[in-house]
Amino acid sequence: MLERLETETFLTLAEELHFGRTAERLLITTGRVSQVIKKLERRVGGRLFERNSRSVRLTPVGRQLADDLTPLVAGMEAALRRAADASRGVTGELRVAFLGEWTAPALLRAVGLFGERHPDCRVDVREVQLSNSRASLMDGSVDALLASFPFDGMSCGPALLREGRVLAVAAGHPLAREERLSLEVLAEHPVVQYPQVTSAAFKRDRTPDHTPSGRPVPKGPAGGSFSEMLTLVAMGRGVLPVGEHSRQYYPRPDIAYIPLHDAQPIERGLVWRKGDTTERLREFVRAATDAAGSFHGQVYRSDPPTASPGRLGA
Repeated sequence: MLERLETETFLTLAEELHFGRTAERLLITTGRVSQVIKKLERRVGGRLFERNSRSVRLTPVGRQLADDLTPLVAGMEAALRRAADASRGVTGELRVAFLGEWTAPALLRAVGLFGERHPDCRVDVREVQLSNSRASLMDGSVDALLASFPFDGMSCGPALLREGRVLAVAAGHPLAREERLSLEVLAEHPVVQYPQVTSAAFKRDRTPDHTPSGRPVPKGPAGGSFSEMLTLVAMGRGVLPVGEHSRQYYPRPDIAYIPLHDAQPIERGLVWRKGDTTERLREFVRAATDAAGSFHGQVYRSDPPTASPGRLGA
């Protein structure tokens, strides 16, 4: 078992590659750094660093040890943070965000219930866009995001919202006269694409490459935001499968929303960066799940509605 000083000294020197800077960071002498490293090398049975008067370099053995130790140390530190959170109770600050106007009420219900349960923890609510939703999680400016599944590369909580899918088409498009459509129709019209930064799994779900029968789906132009994508639809540049909430939150006289009768419902829930599951976050996910379950007695769900021919924004 490595002592804490051995681990800290080795990993710090592996990062700094300088005995003096390592000593300054650890508040010990350079002689102590050298002593600890030599002791560690005797335990390993080989050199961990190549050093001379001009430079310090990791040996292959040293690089392997650093690669193996780094995630273990990070995991132990995360475990200690979680234990500290649990011992203090749920305090501090939690930053949560929503993507899309219609998800805001669900998030606010979660914030309200969480606040009742944990009044000593402040919750900051903000909105993110398609272009920066993933970046906001990765850079730590947002702790959790209420977004559409799937959201690859992130931890995900339970589904909080479910809705049917509809196809957005230009008001003058021949498909606007239909009461309902199949996903197979996507093979016959260009599909407007989401921004490049959007989750790859999300794009496969919303704008698939093939229909259920395997027919290729032609790709239309990409939009930089959801409103821009709908504008491309209105211009006749393509069609776009969306959630049926778009009828209420994005009603436009130049767009018709036609139900897709054979599409699976869209699910939305909380996502957060893997490894960042703090006690605060666990309690917020629990509050969000409870709030969604108590809203009208169940998790919100709406089946694909029946539309009249040419009906807009219903």
